Amino acid sequence: MNEQIREILNQQVTKTSKIQQLLLLGLTRRQVADLVTNGNYGFVQNVYRNMLDAGIFTPIIAPVSFPTIDYTFNRRFGVEIEAYNCTRERLARELREAGINVVVEGYNHNTRNHWKLVTDGSLCGNNTFELVSPVLEGEAGLKELEKVCWVLDYCDVKVNDSCGLHIHMDAINFTMATWKNLALTYKNIEMVIDAFMPNSRRNNTYCKGLRHITEREILSANSLTDLRRAFNNDRYHKLNLESYSRHNTVEFRQHSGTTNFTKMENWIRFIANMITFAEQTMVTNGTTLVNLPFLTDDQKTYFKLRTKKLSR
Repeated sequence: MNEQIREILNQQVTKTSKIQQLLLLGLTRRQVADLVTNGNYGFVQNVYRNMLDAGIFTPIIAPVSFPTIDYTFNRRFGVEIEAYNCTRERLARELREAGINVVVEGYNHNTRNHWKLVTDGSLCGNNTFELVSPVLEGEAGLKELEKVCWVLDYCDVKVNDSCGLHIHMDAINFTMATWKNLALTYKNIEMVIDAFMPNSRRNNTYCKGLRHITEREILSANSLTDLRRAFNNDRYHKLNLESYSRHNTVEFRQHSGTTNFTKMENWIRFIANMITFAEQTMVTNGTTLVNLPFLTDDQKTYFKLRTKKLSR
């Protein structure tokens, strides 16, 4: 962190004084909110407006640049793959032969140290199942997931509109600012994400949109409990905050069912990068796919092609 910023934050003065100094230093209001008010943008905006009215807001030096964000993928994550067309017993046998530790179980929400094959009453088709991973981590976790996808392909596993791919990301170290930035980012680019998802995943009973949640409700939340209340404590949203109380994760429920590793990997990296970006700031409303700051050029090309394919 810039030394001038650190000195200001360590001063024994009011929050208003710190906010004024940081704004004069050249930081954005969003950066100041994250540093001083635990993400309360409205408080900073009021101070900023008062400074403008008093005619004292003139930045005295060039804006401060924050360090380049490191998007190295080393996060802990989990996957839930909903599918059909293979008995759980046969799939378990083939997974074990491929070196995957898996157990056939009844319906449950318990985190295991092994992959588990469970039932799911919301799915349609013959021999439906949900394949749930243990906690995976980083690139090694993606490699294990890829091996699982090889087995799914060999067993001719299929998906339909009743199936989804749910991704859990470790959220144990989230600050309140990260939670708010993540919620606002997802809300602000929801239409961008919808465009590279099938119609069945743009708004349904099990992955509702965020459009009914207002920016004010998110910004005014003082705790995760408040933020969950803004989501009506309903886990069936594209962004599920309820999973934190059970698993210490945030769940992304929007992706369509798939057994294709390329689709899984790109989506996992997308949301991992979005979280990393949210640890610093948020993506503003109106941002397009090509302007998303947390994607590489290759990732933008992939999602652009997905968008074009689904718009035909």
